[in-house]
Amino acid sequence: QVQLVESGGGLVQPGGSLRLSCAASESIFSIYAMGWYRQAPGKQRELVARLTRGGSTAYADSVKGRFTISRDNVKNTVYLQMNSLKPEDTAVYYCNAYPAPRDNWGQGTQVTVSS
Repeated sequence: QVQLVESGGGLVQPGGSLRLSCAASESIFSIYAMGWYRQAPGKQRELVARLTRGGSTAYADSVKGRFTISRDNVKNTVYLQMNSLKPEDTAVYYCNAYPAPRDNWGQGTQVTVSS
């Protein structure tokens, strides 16, 4: 089973930026599309960005123009660059394959946007 470890979250003020990282234990990006997901308290987990094997990207309307998903194939790492952060971006962020398998989620990384 591939291990995915998210990092880079933290507390940031509105308008600030963070870069999240998702380190994979083995080379997988030639096999799976990848996605970043988030879940706020009391809300359903949602897909915010995805990256196909061929490098195509797509974003949720709520983050389009502010977030960028990318990868480093050598480091087996997927990134989520988050700019112009808003309080409504506060959530636990997860990386996973796209589509995501059932019952296979890591710890995620907490992003809190607050003044």
